[in-house]
Amino acid sequence: MTKHLVIPDTQVKPGDKAEHLRWAGEYAAEKKPDVIIHIGDHWDMPSLSSYDVGKKSFEGRRYINDINAGINAMRKFLEPIQREQDRLKRNKWKQWNPRMVFTLGNHEHRIERAIESDPKLDGLLKYDDFMLEEMGFEVVPFLEPIVIDDIAYCHYFTSGVMGKPVSSAKLMLAKKYMSCIMGHVQDRDIAYARKADGTNLLGLFSGIYYQHDEDYLTPQTNGSWAGIWMLNEVANGGCDELPVSINYLRQKYGEEDGSNLLRFTG
Repeated sequence: MTKHLVIPDTQVKPGDKAEHLRWAGEYAAEKKPDVIIHIGDHWDMPSLSSYDVGKKSFEGRRYINDINAGINAMRKFLEPIQREQDRLKRNKWKQWNPRMVFTLGNHEHRIERAIESDPKLDGLLKYDDFMLEEMGFEVVPFLEPIVIDDIAYCHYFTSGVMGKPVSSAKLMLAKKYMSCIMGHVQDRDIAYARKADGTNLLGLFSGIYYQHDEDYLTPQTNGSWAGIWMLNEVANGGCDELPVSINYLRQKYGEEDGSNLLRFTG
């Protein structure tokens, strides 16, 4: 059996405090999951949001600031993990090297949409700018599921000919008939099923993991639960899922410390 740590949408933008990413990293270093998977939309990419609505408005400096905000926040998540790995190696104890996976979300996919809208941006914008592989992540293309220990992960699963996100965890489970976990939706949702052989299945909308409010959401939606998920005893698609709220992580791991930052320069 294995353990998976799931990080939902973080939607980092310039000016955001990212101490909650360090809290998640501290939790990972303490619990030592076998797999760490970020479900996508780590970068918010407001500099490219106009391309989502068919407008063309690219500002290079804003783009670089968006990229750097997400890189720096991801570094805060990784620092406690790397520190713990160094401690184990230094003491010649059992090593811990989790598999790290990032499923690209629609906000990262804004790069592709911008290039499709304005081909002159091809070569100026690229997924490599996120530096995910340099930071140790396997990168999964947008809307391509990845199956790990018989659990399918994707930024979101689609329904219908228009390819819209499925509307509920129950529907997702019914369509896929295997354990599935997605992000994208602000509210968490969970459903269960059992296969004929007795295997328990989980359908999970993992919610969000950020502290800020979004201008396009209502006060009620902005008040949604925020946190990460630890999946314990993962085997054959079954697991014991544990929600870990951002409030719990804040209380346990405290405030932001000074951390080294990576920087993309264009």
